[in-house]
Amino acid sequence: MGKEKITIQDIADSLGISRNTASKALNHNKTIPEETRNKVISRAIELKYKQFAYMDTDTINPKNPGNIALLTSSLLTSSHFGSFLLSGLEKRISSEGYNLSIHMVRETEINALSLPSNFEISKVDGIICIEMFNKSYSELITDMGIPTIFIDCAANIFYPDLKADVLLMENEHSTYCVTKTLIEQGCTTIGFVGDYNHCKSFNERWIGFNRALIESNLPLDPNHCIVDKDRYFFMESGWIDKQLERMSTLPSAFVCANDFIAINLMKTLKNKNINIPNDIAVSGFDDAPESRIVEPHLSTVHIFNDEMGITAAELLLSRLKNPSKTFRITHVRTEPKFRASTGSLQHVH
Repeated sequence: MGKEKITIQDIADSLGISRNTASKALNHNKTIPEETRNKVISRAIELKYKQFAYMDTDTINPKNPGNIALLTSSLLTSSHFGSFLLSGLEKRISSEGYNLSIHMVRETEINALSLPSNFEISKVDGIICIEMFNKSYSELITDMGIPTIFIDCAANIFYPDLKADVLLMENEHSTYCVTKTLIEQGCTTIGFVGDYNHCKSFNERWIGFNRALIESNLPLDPNHCIVDKDRYFFMESGWIDKQLERMSTLPSAFVCANDFIAINLMKTLKNKNINIPNDIAVSGFDDAPESRIVEPHLSTVHIFNDEMGITAAELLLSRLKNPSKTFRITHVRTEPKFRASTGSLQHVH
């Protein structure tokens, strides 16, 4: 026997409504509430009733595009790692029907614990934080109860206390590898340059640096380190020069928290007629475009920015679908790149 045709009565019975109501709903009678009409049409599509057999329920209940807010305290300049991961991130969230809006968070707003004036909580479905390294402000964001992911975070945040997902590049082991390689190539005095309290990434790089020293039975010499607050590193080059002047002896190598710091340090060393790498080896982190232009080319750690952007988007999208998931701390692999600033070194695994 052939399959029986679906009738309006079948639709009405399945929804527990009268045949008359179902008929009016299918004929777009304005006396029927929109919610009831949508239910009837959705059921007609499910049961493949007449012309509705070729329709999709999304055409009845079209999804409004969602909104993802990116909060950042940095301008994300062309050389900033955050600007490189934005491309992969934006493509991935737009493929799921979300728009991305960027909101600059100024220092005055961070100090006042206030949100940017153009940020409307009611219109935000999810939040991505880049360069948001203030613990109190991070808690202000997560207390809104909106699904949030931090790409890097404050150094003093205890992960279980942060009600959000965190995405970082792999920092500790890569810095450990770079430091260990310098040691095995004969560098016995090594200084760290960068504020290890600036963010979680810098903190993890500091930990990797120290682990390599401990394993090699080398002491940490604070006199060979420049670990002042991050804002000082953006001052004129004369500031770094003063930090070097206070050292009674210079180390055989400097491991820097990022490429920006490493390149400024290299300029200062060259102005003092110190040869890199013959007198001092220098390494950075980020693999910024400038690291391949500066002379000598800078040894660094490559970050897979596009993959980080896609991973950030996927973590947030899965959080939007299932807000009760356990919060995750995810690291995306990085890769040491040895160049002329550390001499002809061989990578130690």
